[in-house]
Amino acid sequence: MSDAITRLGATLEGRYAIERELGAGGMATVYLAHDVRHNRKVALKVLRPELAAILGGERFLKEIQTTANLQHPHILPLHDSGEAEGIVYYVMPYVEGESLRDRLIKEKQLPVDDAVRIAAEVASALDYAHRHGVVHRDIKPENILLHDGSALVADFGIALAVSSAGGGTRMTETGMSLGTPHYMAPEQAMGEREITPKADVYALGCVLYEMLTGEPPFTGPTAQAIIARVMTEEPRSLTLQRHTIPPHVEATVLRALEKLPADRFGSAAQFAEALAKPELTLPAGASVVRTAAAAPAAAAPAPRRAALRHAMAAAPWVLLLGALGLLARELLRPSAAPPPIGRFAVKLAPEVTTGLTAQVLALSPDGSWIVFVGNPGSGDQLFSRSMDRVEPVPIPGTTGGTNPFFSPDGRWVGFNSGSRLLKVALAGGPALPICDTDGSFWGASWGDGDTIVFADGRGLMRVPAAGGLPVPVAAPDSASRESYRWPEFLPGGKAVLFAITTGSTDRLAAVTMAS
Repeated sequence: MSDAITRLGATLEGRYAIERELGAGGMATVYLAHDVRHNRKVALKVLRPELAAILGGERFLKEIQTTANLQHPHILPLHDSGEAEGIVYYVMPYVEGESLRDRLIKEKQLPVDDAVRIAAEVASALDYAHRHGVVHRDIKPENILLHDGSALVADFGIALAVSSAGGGTRMTETGMSLGTPHYMAPEQAMGEREITPKADVYALGCVLYEMLTGEPPFTGPTAQAIIARVMTEEPRSLTLQRHTIPPHVEATVLRALEKLPADRFGSAAQFAEALAKPELTLPAGASVVRTAAAAPAAAAPAPRRAALRHAMAAAPWVLLLGALGLLARELLRPSAAPPPIGRFAVKLAPEVTTGLTAQVLALSPDGSWIVFVGNPGSGDQLFSRSMDRVEPVPIPGTTGGTNPFFSPDGRWVGFNSGSRLLKVALAGGPALPICDTDGSFWGASWGDGDTIVFADGRGLMRVPAAGGLPVPVAAPDSASRESYRWPEFLPGGKAVLFAITTGSTDRLAAVTMAS
């Protein structure tokens, strides 16, 4: 043992006999000790010396007492605390078993029922503590112990004690931080002074995500990289990674992982209640309002009809998406002289050719980028081109991609590849899965509410842009052999315009989205 621990053992002689080191964490080293007075094993945790020097032992011990009275079946209690020759320690029961981290290392992914049960038990502990004014601030698999299979949350209030004792503003001096990047809520990662119970709800969502999929929702090579992803990216769909996860469990996790605290569950109890629901309540289907294709055009003033005719003549039905968008804008815009038509050339690399076998072109909302389908000889691929440059650039990870479409902010490009719907950042990065399709695909549109509507053999489907299980919006009449194609969100995002095709007959229709 080190000299410091030898001194500690000597100081605590008659009370605790240190047997061996169990492990070390960001703030403390843990030892197995024997509680001489009560003849029992305990876990004795010693604060790192540099942290103890910053906090001051007396102040830390005063703050930690606020958690000493927490009594709950899923909270590991605090037995004792003290200071000996500048060494600050606190004592908790020694739990025979393993931590959740130990189990994840062995199994990687837990059975769904086990993961949900453990999360519900931790949520129960968090709800109790929150109602008593204590926020954990460092929920992670290392701090969840498994005793006879049941969860025990350890180190309750330790991070709060560190912060309250003054460590929160000087942790950088020790190279440590309050919280763990993989499980930090965005507001915690940004260093907000007031951390609410919703930060614990977020962290528990991360832990459940990891129990189900094998890794936290956001990973990276450095803490800075992880925090950057926490702040800017959406978690990947759980069901796309593991199809046995019930939809209501995925919905619960994703709500807990919302960036804004106001969008998360109001309490840990609500989190647990959502996990207990037998099924996810899917949006109710909406009735389809059908109109003949000729009717909108007849109602439009002559200049608008001419613009629509030019658009329709310039693109076959495979490019109807653009024409539908033009129709929507023209019908909803006040009468005005038609704008002049701009023309530009797209220069293709010598080995790239395009074909009209699918929707091949997408224009960014601000008009500064185009993305199109090219064929480099080994299959389709997406290419991008800025309007201020001539040369197109292949988009990595989009081999086999067709039917491109932009996100409303122009930062992402969605596309279809085989039987999958994916998205890729225009600035670069891996292609991320959104959902599976039924193998057919007839266009998609990305709405302002980060919802994507796409058409396949099932009809119109919608799915969160972050990924998830697609749900029906409208289904075609199979008896008349209808199919729905080329959806386009109307302004406001409450309705979708699309084409109904029945062989040689094509019509336009609109569907109101259920809230």
